[in-house]
Amino acid sequence: MDQFTINLIFVVGSFLLYIGIAIWARAGSTSEFYAAGRGVNPIVNGAATAADWMSAASFISMAGLIAFVGYGNSTYLMGWTGGYVLLALLLAPYLRKFGRFTVPDFIGDRFYSRSARLVAVAALLIMSITYVIGQMTGAGVAFSRFLEVDTNTGLLIAGAVVFVYAVLGGMKGITYTQLAQYVVLIIAYTIPAVFISLQLTGNALPQLGLFSTHIESGLPLLAKLDQVLLELGFQDYTGNHGSTLNMVLFTLSLMIGTAGLPHVIIRFFTVPKVSDARKSAGWALVFIALLYTVAPAVGAMARLNIITTIYPQGTENASITYDERPDWMHNWEQTGLLKFEDLNGDGRIQYYNAANEEFAAVAESRGWAGNEMVTFNQDILVLANPEIAQLPGWVIGLIAAGGLAAALSTAAGLLLAISSAISHDLIKATFKPNISEKGELLAARISMAAAIVVATWLGMNPPGFAAQTVALAFGLAASSLFPAIMMGIFYKRMNSAGAVVGMLVGLISTCLYIFTYLGWFFIPETNMLPNTPENWLFGISPLSFGAVGAMLNFIAAYVTMLFTKPTPERVQALVESIRVPRGAGVAVDH
Repeated sequence: MDQFTINLIFVVGSFLLYIGIAIWARAGSTSEFYAAGRGVNPIVNGAATAADWMSAASFISMAGLIAFVGYGNSTYLMGWTGGYVLLALLLAPYLRKFGRFTVPDFIGDRFYSRSARLVAVAALLIMSITYVIGQMTGAGVAFSRFLEVDTNTGLLIAGAVVFVYAVLGGMKGITYTQLAQYVVLIIAYTIPAVFISLQLTGNALPQLGLFSTHIESGLPLLAKLDQVLLELGFQDYTGNHGSTLNMVLFTLSLMIGTAGLPHVIIRFFTVPKVSDARKSAGWALVFIALLYTVAPAVGAMARLNIITTIYPQGTENASITYDERPDWMHNWEQTGLLKFEDLNGDGRIQYYNAANEEFAAVAESRGWAGNEMVTFNQDILVLANPEIAQLPGWVIGLIAAGGLAAALSTAAGLLLAISSAISHDLIKATFKPNISEKGELLAARISMAAAIVVATWLGMNPPGFAAQTVALAFGLAASSLFPAIMMGIFYKRMNSAGAVVGMLVGLISTCLYIFTYLGWFFIPETNMLPNTPENWLFGISPLSFGAVGAMLNFIAAYVTMLFTKPTPERVQALVESIRVPRGAGVAVDH
């Protein structure tokens, strides 16, 4: 059986499973569409939350980012994981106790303001649409390779599949579909990592293999990787070569952005009780850790495998010729995501850091004219990993299904958040409060369908790697929704005017900064400032600005609160009832 047929069996089989689950668990009411009837088991919800959370950025992009940068990009791991702890401990139980369907629903009621609700909806839509682009991009990358179609065709297929199970099932269908998708993606991610760890270190656990001895050289794996990278003029893998300020701000931006993600927060509205929200968060962290502790090993081992494939006799010896290049390189070249160019006409592949001035003399003495791997899309690394390591065909089919499961699971959650904001917070709560439940359910499904069409179209022109696009979305969530949610729960004096001004200041300042320095991503052929550290304000990267936007949000909200009407007593009492357990303070000492 050829590889294409194997891939087709795995991918189509997983799609049929998702659609079958959606038909079985289809939503029949707005409560089931928005919150799965609030009857989801905490363990099931934990797995579904993990799948919702571990997007194409986690499955497809994160290991690639770590592989090509090393320790510096561990910020993705620290920020995303730390943010989830923040969400689980500080926000999820209280939001579940409030008993609403959506994040704008909470903000609108807590700050007793239609304006606050509308600003929250705007922030949610901007952030979620930005985020879903990354998921559709990841799905397109997977489709383009494994089903041998162009990226745009892959996006259309992905959009059609999500359309069927998300529009039909709503949160109820998506919950059980995401449970299945978690099982698929974690198996798909882990099995290749186990094989590769065994090949390189003899250790079956990738988490331990990362710190084990490289069998062929006898050196620790990371020491061997550092050695070959330095010999080719690259920075060492285990060193931190970036700005400490940006590293801190970026990690903080990812953390608080995670805690402000509406598509993850709404998952905690699906469980029966407040205590179940805490249990769900605990289980989700366990399920997330199974992948996140493997990702650094996948990145390091894949980078070493790529180099040793090109230089099988060592980096000081001749590289392979173009005719000798392995099948995985030829296969990915067909997608346009990997490209070589013979710059010196010797028929061989030279892979090195041509920008390293100190290494330039060494490269010149060897007759090298530049790095000849002129294109390597980082999003392909995890998907190509089984082929790089020459693993069996069924493993390649499994990784194809896993990559698509990761992209589609998060895409479905984001699209549900978008459709809920439109149907529940705009149509029902703002413009047509007397709409019937049947009418609201229809509006939710139409909104979902429209969001899928928009997301698919935007996915055809993505602003960057999947993880880069997602990082922008986290910055927007960090600067707009997170401060409002935090102040709504923990500061009973915060009023509606403060919340509205704070969200606007955070959202607008972050959008302006991102569009100023990353404008060429979104608007080609403009005169935006180039995205270089020399031009950044105080050296702060656009991807790190979410933390600054959040600080501006807090400051603007507090100052505005001081000069406007205080929060009504009934709202302050409501906040107290959310935060303080029932019966607290009743017992006294005698």
